[in-house]
Amino acid sequence: MPVHTSQGSQGNRGRSVGLGLALVSAVAFGGSGVAAKPLIEAGLDPLHVVWLRVTGAALVTLPLAVRHRALVRQRPALLAGFGLLGVAGVQACYFAAISRIPVGVALLIEYLAPALVLGWVRFVQRRAVTRAAALGVVLAAAGLACVVEVWSGLSFDAVGLLLALGAACCQVGYFVLSDQGSDAGDAAPDPLGVIAYGLLVGAVVLTLIARPWTMDWSVLGGTADMNGTSVLAALLLGWIVLIATVIAYGTGVLSVRRLSPQIAGVVACLEAVIATVLAWILLGEHLSAPQIVGGAVVLLGAFIAQSSAPAKPSDGAIAGAGGSDAERELSARGAAV
Repeated sequence: MPVHTSQGSQGNRGRSVGLGLALVSAVAFGGSGVAAKPLIEAGLDPLHVVWLRVTGAALVTLPLAVRHRALVRQRPALLAGFGLLGVAGVQACYFAAISRIPVGVALLIEYLAPALVLGWVRFVQRRAVTRAAALGVVLAAAGLACVVEVWSGLSFDAVGLLLALGAACCQVGYFVLSDQGSDAGDAAPDPLGVIAYGLLVGAVVLTLIARPWTMDWSVLGGTADMNGTSVLAALLLGWIVLIATVIAYGTGVLSVRRLSPQIAGVVACLEAVIATVLAWILLGEHLSAPQIVGGAVVLLGAFIAQSSAPAKPSDGAIAGAGGSDAERELSARGAAV
């Protein structure tokens, strides 16, 4: 049930905490590619990096899975689909993409997911969408054309672009599955439990696909090059698991409990900006002026698409179990990984 707060300092404090948590989540998610790419360039296969990330996070969140173990009986299909698409699929495609194209470009392409979700709503579920949502789709597509520089014949690796688009498509499944059961009131599946089991399912699936027993484990005991600076590989892995996965998901979900989905969505859009800036500073990946402008347009389109969703009925409420899972997950992740 919604917990109503006063309109005084307590409510303002709650919103301030929510904004802080949302910003932490965006920074944490935005740094995943920057930390993963040096490991990939040091000799680890992208699938192995994904397996390490998901399996490590699954072990950390195992207590949450135990706490919400009833979900296995109540929502087995949801947990399986969420793990396959929202965890294994989106992370594998994204990490494989950044091994071939710049981190910023891959993440901006992944931000087509909100627009693709609207396509699912309009053409699969056959529900009407607003003009603002349609405008968001058009802007996102136009911005993407600038990001990949279509006028130069797609100067980036075509396979890398397709992998990034695959990550966006997997995020569509992530958002759609997150919405399942959102109309169940107090019986709606807890998002923290879904995340925990999604990580477990993803870890099992990725173990079969990535075959970690073939991984060069010695890489983790050495260093990786980050634009001329040697960084401990174990430190990068720790960031990916603890910061870019566990803390990122946790702070994202908690932030939306204190904010409306629209406000949290604005902060979540900073993820792509943060990732691009970090890749510029730490990896030396420079984007051209048209790509920067295109990226801004992609984010604007994604924001318009997200903000076309209906607002929460109560502005002074902290969302509880009765809130929409799709709203919580869409705002917490911005689109996925």
